[in-house]
Amino acid sequence: MNPLLSKLQPYPFERLRQLFADVTPNPDYRPISLGIGEPRHATPDFIKQALAGSLDSGLTGYPPTGGDPQLREACAAWLKRRYDVEVSPATQILPVLGSREALFALAQTVVDSSRPDAVVVCPNPFYQIYEGAAFLAGASPHYVPSDPARNFAPRWDQVPASVWERTQLVFVCSPGNPTGAVMPLPEWQMLFELSDKHGFVIASDECYSEIYFREEAPLGGLEAALKLGRTDFKNLIMLTSLSKRSNVPGMRSGFVAGDAALIKPFLLYRTYHGSAMSPAVQTASIAAWNDEAHVVENRRLYREKFALAAPMLEKVMDVRLPDAGFYLWAGVPAQWEDDTRFARELLAQYNVTVLPGSYLAREAAGSNPGRGRVRMALVAETAECVEAAERIVKFIHSNT
Repeated sequence: MNPLLSKLQPYPFERLRQLFADVTPNPDYRPISLGIGEPRHATPDFIKQALAGSLDSGLTGYPPTGGDPQLREACAAWLKRRYDVEVSPATQILPVLGSREALFALAQTVVDSSRPDAVVVCPNPFYQIYEGAAFLAGASPHYVPSDPARNFAPRWDQVPASVWERTQLVFVCSPGNPTGAVMPLPEWQMLFELSDKHGFVIASDECYSEIYFREEAPLGGLEAALKLGRTDFKNLIMLTSLSKRSNVPGMRSGFVAGDAALIKPFLLYRTYHGSAMSPAVQTASIAAWNDEAHVVENRRLYREKFALAAPMLEKVMDVRLPDAGFYLWAGVPAQWEDDTRFARELLAQYNVTVLPGSYLAREAAGSNPGRGRVRMALVAETAECVEAAERIVKFIHSNT
C-alpha cells in the first residue's frame, strides 16, 4: 500500500457521523441538515433537457480528455462575460470532472516530491482536499491562519520566508470555504510577487464565485492577474464548477483555465489518469455555461434566505453575512465548551445538524482556528433554512 495514505485524516462528514453515533435526535422535530454544502435548489429544466437529449449519441464513444472544442469555447466565453478575461480555448482551458478532482490532480501534476521538504500552502480552515492532495503528492501542508478581524481571510503575510522558499503550490479559496471571504487585489499582488520570486504555482479555487450578496461580483484570480498586467497568467490556474452555480453537483462538471505552460502537462497527467468528461455531460455543460438567467435567479434565492436567516442568528451568535458563498461561519456562545458539544446538543434537542468548525481546520501555531465555531450550509429551501435558524435561536435561549 502507498504509505502516504496513512497521513490522510477522516473526512469531516465521517467525523460528524462518529460524533453523532450515540445521539438520539428529538423526534418532536423533523430533521434539518445544515451540515453538508450540497446545493439543493432545483436543477434548471433546460440543463436536464440538454443532458437527456444527448444520451442517444453521447454514450457510444470514448470522449477525449481535452473535451469538445465547443465546451472549451463556451467556458472561454463565460470567462470573458464574467471577468472580461480572454484566454485561448485550445491551450488555456481544460474541462474537469468538478473542481474537487481537479484540485487533487493538479497537486499531483505540479509538485516535485524529489525536491527536499516540498511544501503546499493552504488556508486554515480549509477544504480538506487541499491537505490530502499535498500529502499524496509527497509534500507537507503549511496552514495559513484566518483573521477574524478581516472576516476570516487568510493571513498570507504571516507565512515565514523559510516556508515560501520551499513552497511549490498554494491553494487559494476565494470566496472561501467555510468563511466566505473574498481575496482583494493587494493580496493577489503579494502572492504573485512571491510566486515570481520562489516559482510556486497558485491554484485559485473559485467554485463559490457566483453566490454573492453585494452588487459587485467577487474578484477572480485570472481577473486579478489581468488587472496587474499579468496577461500570460504565469504559474496561475483557476478552477471553477457548475455544481454551486447551476445546482448540478451530480454532473461533476467544471473547468480549469490559466497558464498554458501548466495546462499542457496537466492534460498529459489527466490523459493517463482517465479523467475525460462524458459527452452527454459536456452537452449539458455547454448549455449551462451559455446561460446566465438561471444563475441570477439562483443568487436571488440565496440572498433571500440569508436576508431572513442571518439577522436571526446574529442576535445569539458571533456571525456576520459573508462576502460570498452559501455558508454562515458562526461562533458558538460562551456557555458551550466547544463546537462539538454545541453540535451534539443542538441535534439532540432540536434535530438540526451543523458541522463543527474544528473539523475544517488543523492545529497550527498552538491553536485550531475553527474551534468554537460551526459551519451552517444554507442550501435548502428558504422556509427550511428559516425554521432551522428559529430552532437554533430557541436552543441557545433555552440553554442560557
